[in-house]
Order: sequence, then structure tokens, then C-alpha cells
Amino acid sequence: MSRSSSSATITLPGDPPGGRRAMAVWSVGVSVYFVAVIFRTSLGVAGLDAADRFHVNASALSTFSILQLLVYAGMQIPVGLLVDRLGTKKVLTIGVVLFTAGQLGFAFSPSYGTALASRALLGCGDAMTFISVLRLGTRWFPARRGPLVAQLAGLVGMAGNLVSTLFIARLLHGVGWTAAFAGSALAGVVVLVLMLLFLKDHPEGHEPEPVPHQGAAYVRRQIAASWREPGTRLGLWVHFTTQFPAMVFLLLWGLPFLVRAQGLSRATAGELLTLVVLSNMLIGLVYGQIVARHHAARLPLALGTVGATALMWAVTLVWPAEHAPMWLLVVLCTVLGACGPASMIGFDFARPANPPERQGTASGITNMGGFVASMTTLFLIGVLLDATGDDYTVAFSAVFVLQALGVGQILRLRGRVARRERERLVASRVETVHVPA
Repeated sequence: MSRSSSSATITLPGDPPGGRRAMAVWSVGVSVYFVAVIFRTSLGVAGLDAADRFHVNASALSTFSILQLLVYAGMQIPVGLLVDRLGTKKVLTIGVVLFTAGQLGFAFSPSYGTALASRALLGCGDAMTFISVLRLGTRWFPARRGPLVAQLAGLVGMAGNLVSTLFIARLLHGVGWTAAFAGSALAGVVVLVLMLLFLKDHPEGHEPEPVPHQGAAYVRRQIAASWREPGTRLGLWVHFTTQFPAMVFLLLWGLPFLVRAQGLSRATAGELLTLVVLSNMLIGLVYGQIVARHHAARLPLALGTVGATALMWAVTLVWPAEHAPMWLLVVLCTVLGACGPASMIGFDFARPANPPERQGTASGITNMGGFVASMTTLFLIGVLLDATGDDYTVAFSAVFVLQALGVGQILRLRGRVARRERERLVASRVETVHVPA
């Protein structure tokens, strides 16, 4: 019987026990994701410095993040397959080595081309972290804890973003480009040692069934079976529609928008970026508790977040004065903080739709959504800024196009997913009743 269920309150036979041991092992895994996010978002506070260092325009600057996200998104399904096949520890080890090498290479890059190659390497390693941490959670915690554990992982990631915003920026302007990025790369070495010493894929007695090597046929079957589930596709579109406005803002374009379009100082702009991260962390805890207790709240939370984000961007961009007032920018950044927690809801549609042996693949498909949307928006904003002479109102209007596309797909799939979840819930209750004491 599958351990997944659309019910947040049913404890299924064979569920991992959770507890302190689970939290300790999971903490080691999530620390890897924490460092990966620091490295991923470090460019967000160094965008203007990178433009000066490598003498590039807005389109070329956006290429850093686009390439990084292109590699990340393209790796999601292969990483999901690798996690299902090899386990968490092996995949995370490869990931740490790659993203640490990428961060170190970025520190010493003498040219735009080598810097691009370093960000691509970083994106490849980063791609291996989050799916691995999600699988680690499903292997160590009961299914009913899934939504909360996933939100906590997202919260730890945002803590990494906070570190990047607060400390990498100060290091950058205190000790310089090379020392800041090379020094931060040491964190990768630390988490690699911790992981090699303490991480385990699963608790004793909960080993997954061995999967015989079946080559390309196995890969096709895993992907096809995951994609056939409406819950996987809905998870992808929820992730696509909710994540990218904050990702684009934090990863690259938030600081230039606040400094150049809104006339703020770098220090004030940095405080607003920090507000996005703090809001994300607080809202993540709230969303995780709500979804864990009330699964029916998933779609209203996701769509409500999309609507609030669209409204605040529209008001900010069409504000009649030259600069939006500070109170409006504060509200905008607070609302953007809900985008990350809302994107995690996508996994709460994909997880119960797939058995344990497909969790990595299904999570990889879902996780592609937001990063494809972010990559597309980063590119559009860069091109529109160059085409319009840095008109941020026109450039950021790209956000609404992708939101409309995503909402249309969510509304198309929601009925099918609801029917499948009701069927699985009835089946799991019947099977639970017949489990011998």
C-alpha cells in the first residue's frame, strides 16, 4: 500500500516514526540546502557590482541568473530519477561538491565567460539539494507531517536567503568580490563534512524496496507514471504560478528596481529585500500549519497568494507619482514573502498522487515549474529594460503574463485532482480498517 494519502490526519501502516533522531538527520540534510540557497542568491545582492566588474548591460547581467536557473530547471527530472535510484546521501554529496566549486570559481572568474560557467556549475549542484531534502523528509517523517516538513525546508532555504542579503552584501562591500565569494565557499566544505559523517537515507527497518536497473525503460516509466497523475501536473502549475515573482525579485531584479526605479539607497533597498525574506519565513510557518490541518485550504491559499501578488505589483507599477511611497513598497515586499510558502503547496498536490518510489521524480517535475517561470521572467525583464531604456513599469508587466498562464492551467486541472484525491482517501480508509492489529 502507498504511504501517501490525501488526508493530512491519517497515520498509515509502515510510516516512519519521526522523532528526535529524524529531526537530527533531516537537519543535516537541510543544512546543505541552506548553504545552496546562500550561494544561489548571492548574485542578488551583487548584481550591480557584477555589471561593473564584467562591464555588461541588463540583458547580459540577467544571463547569469537565467543560465543558473536553466541548468537548475533542466536538472530537476534527472535529479529526481537519481534520488529515487541512488538515494539522498549520494546525490547530495555530488551537489555539495558542484555548488561549492561553482561559488569558488565565481570568486576568481577573470571574465564574463568564466563567471557564466561558474554560475552554471553552481546551478547544477544547487539542483540536487531541494529534491533530496524533500525525499529525506518523506523517508524519516510520517506522511501526515509532509506539508509541515516541506514548509520548514522552504523556511530554512529563506534563512539562507536572509544570510545572503545581510552578510554577503556586507562582505562584498567590506572585503571585496574575491574574498567575499571565496570565503563564503568554505560553508560548502563544512556541510560536506557534516553530511558524510551523520546523514543516513532512512531509519532502520524502513529501507525502500530495491529497484532493479532497467536503463532507459525505467526512466521513461518513472517520468510517464508521474506525469499521468493530475496531482503532479497541478503541483507543477501551482509552483510555476506562485514562486517566480519573489524569486525574480530576490535573485536579481529587486535591488536594481528599488535603487534605480524607486530612488532608494542600497541600504534601504537591502532592508526591503530582507523584509521579503522575513515575511517568507513567518508566512511559511503559518501556511505549513494550515495545510497540515486543512488540506482543502491548499488551492485557496495558492490562488489567494497569486491574486494578492498581482494586485500589489499592479498598484506599485501604475502609482501616479514618480516613485511609489515607502508604505506601498513595504506592503509589496511583505506580500512577495508569501510566494515561497505558496509554491511549496505544489508539492502537497504531487506527494499524495505518487507512491514512495516515485517521490523524487514527481518532486522534480513539480520543482521545474517555478524555476522555468523565474528563468522566463528574468529574461523578459532584461530584454524589456534594454528595449525601453530601463522602463521598469513595462519590464515588470511580464509578471502578469505568466501569472495568467499559470492560473488558467490550475483552474483546468483542479477538478480532476479533487476526484482522484477523494478516490485515494476512500481506498486508504478501507485498507486501514483491514490492517491486522
